[in-house]
Amino acid sequence: MVPLPIDPWLATILDRLRTSRAVVIVAAPGAGKTTRVPPALAADGRVLVLQPRRIAARSIARRIADEQRWTIGREVGWHVRFERQFTSTTRVILATEGVLTARAQADPLLSEFQTIILDEFHERSIHADLGLAFAKQAWLARGDLRLAVMSATMDAVRVAAFLGGSPIVEVPGTLHPVEIRYRPDASLTDAVREAAADSSGHVLCFLPGAPEISRAIPDLAASTILDIVPLHGSLDATAQDAAIASGARRRIVLATNIAETSLTVPDVTAVIDTGLHKVARYDPARAIDSLETERISRDSADQRAGRAGRERAGLVIRLWHEADRLRAHREPDVNRIDLAGPLLDILAWGGDPSTFEWFDAPPKGALAAASVLLDALGATRDGALTSLGRRMGRLPIHPRLARILLEADGAREAALACAVLAERHSQFRTRNDLVATTSDVLSAIEEERRLPPHVLRVADALQSVAGSPNRTSRINEADLRRALYRGYADRLGKRRAPGSPRVLLASGHGAAIGVESGVRDGEFIVALDVAAGARGEGAEARIRLASLVEREWLAPTHTEQLHEISPDGTVRACSRDRIGAIVLTERAADLDPQTAARMLADAYLARGFDDEDEQMLRRLRVAGVDIDARTLVERAAYGRRALRDVTLRDGLSHAERASLALAPESIQVPSGRHVPLAYDADGSATASVKLQELFGLAETPRVGPRREPVLLALLAPNGRPVQMTRDLRSFWERTYPEVRKELRGRYPKHPWPEDPWTAEATARTKKRLKG
Repeated sequence: MVPLPIDPWLATILDRLRTSRAVVIVAAPGAGKTTRVPPALAADGRVLVLQPRRIAARSIARRIADEQRWTIGREVGWHVRFERQFTSTTRVILATEGVLTARAQADPLLSEFQTIILDEFHERSIHADLGLAFAKQAWLARGDLRLAVMSATMDAVRVAAFLGGSPIVEVPGTLHPVEIRYRPDASLTDAVREAAADSSGHVLCFLPGAPEISRAIPDLAASTILDIVPLHGSLDATAQDAAIASGARRRIVLATNIAETSLTVPDVTAVIDTGLHKVARYDPARAIDSLETERISRDSADQRAGRAGRERAGLVIRLWHEADRLRAHREPDVNRIDLAGPLLDILAWGGDPSTFEWFDAPPKGALAAASVLLDALGATRDGALTSLGRRMGRLPIHPRLARILLEADGAREAALACAVLAERHSQFRTRNDLVATTSDVLSAIEEERRLPPHVLRVADALQSVAGSPNRTSRINEADLRRALYRGYADRLGKRRAPGSPRVLLASGHGAAIGVESGVRDGEFIVALDVAAGARGEGAEARIRLASLVEREWLAPTHTEQLHEISPDGTVRACSRDRIGAIVLTERAADLDPQTAARMLADAYLARGFDDEDEQMLRRLRVAGVDIDARTLVERAAYGRRALRDVTLRDGLSHAERASLALAPESIQVPSGRHVPLAYDADGSATASVKLQELFGLAETPRVGPRREPVLLALLAPNGRPVQMTRDLRSFWERTYPEVRKELRGRYPKHPWPEDPWTAEATARTKKRLKG
């Protein structure tokens, strides 16, 4: 067995575990922690080693078997989703992180194991966080259980604190020298050509995802004679194992971050790093998943670079600028993914999500959204698991897919549909756009023999765990569509117009059925696969997979009483049965007079007061009536149905009407005519009246409780003011003689008596008076 840097530290690690029952191991890339620590700890009892990925679990188990001269399935084995290779006496089991979650539900004390190892914890998958939390609770309850958390780049101090202040063991590595070059403007083909010329081993290229790998293969094949091998999570086990197998021919391995840690691609001496990866993000408000291409973190860049110096001096070409700043650590899954599955796992384990001891607590909004979804799926009621929820929790798939499978009683078509929907990539979504269908998923599975082998294996396993291993169990097309709807009921969509691809989702957001979907008819659909729209306000999501929903399957989630006002100002009431934002039925309802009054008042106030309204409001203030305009408008609108029927005066009470006598609309002058009063915003009142109509009047008219004098605009015969006064007596005594002298020559037809006190008040001329 080849010596590795970790070997001298194994005794220390074992001693720390025996004394503290928990240890945090920080070991540099290439130190050998993953293959050497588990067998060393197995001397004290059975060990479960958690890995982020299935391919890594299988590969590491084989390496341990080779190093220790053990037999796969006897001393060492693996347990990944739908696949196990171990016995009751296996000493070291490599497992994906979700396996611990399932085991903890069945056995919260994890009593089968002496030691639990969480490897590559820096990746911070949701199952790693859950696994650490579940393992800690078992560790606290069992005095003999041991925990080890390992990584080259994790925040070891935080992990140690979470485990009660456990010791940290730091192990240096002996990586060979690695030259790092930055080529921000180089293409992948240029970088591969450079790496192949300046290194002697395999070239490992990190690309964001499987689609990018597929697009890169033809370009590279045209420019190199080296073998080109893809490596990503959607490949089946055989293809993945072939990509990491040793071989005589030199090759270029195009990989996602699946090859970043744990998994060793042998004979690699050059790494090309695009600096990008795909990150799953979930929008709880729209119940939409998106797969975003983002910059990697610094710890990821270090891990990738470490792949080049495992066996001899290596070369790393980074396709970004050296001055670019990367964040220190990657973002944990718990902050950005759909938490419905983890929440169901916690409930099935017997925990309370509100008090669960997370390593990093998730956003409250994401937990609330997950709780709402589990309620909608029938998995929970009032925060507690239902019998259906317990059955869903035993299935190693998302709760949506578990509901579909159970709704269909494990039928073959449902198992195939769930296996297809569980795929992260789009190889099943291309169809003949001339063919219409009732369900894109039905179209994908209608020829079972054409589905990839690993999808068929997943479908077989799903039928088995659902209690329906008989592959001949069938379900008709309508029942399968109904099962699909039950799993995605919160993504119900209603076409905005017959035949339109644009739909309104139950969430209230808009979406468009993509051209790749064959579901072109029907009023209601369910969105089985939705891609987030372009960034920016108003951007609509694209539905890539849809399934037709029959109206009779739909039951309203709530009924609302609604009042609406039309553009012409008429209020109507209706009752609407809804599923979220989608209206199923609408019928007329009785008008609530209070609601109608508020809506009419809003419209009335938005329109603004006319002059008559303004005058009445000012009169009320002058009269000492304390009332706000809105209250008055609502009173006036009570019992009305249309804006045109609302008159502000109708809102006055009897007492308020009576008080308006203190601020009259007009005053009667000595001529006998009623002259209107104009009330200003400051509360003053003005009357415009011809001077001759006031002969004989000594006292200025007054308004309001405080008897404020009216401002009189005394008009000449031509209608223009000759004097503004609030003291009429003073005007007659002091100013009138001058006015008379000035105007009687210009207006000889009008009376200009020397004594205005005894003259007859009139609005007429002298001639009309004589007549």
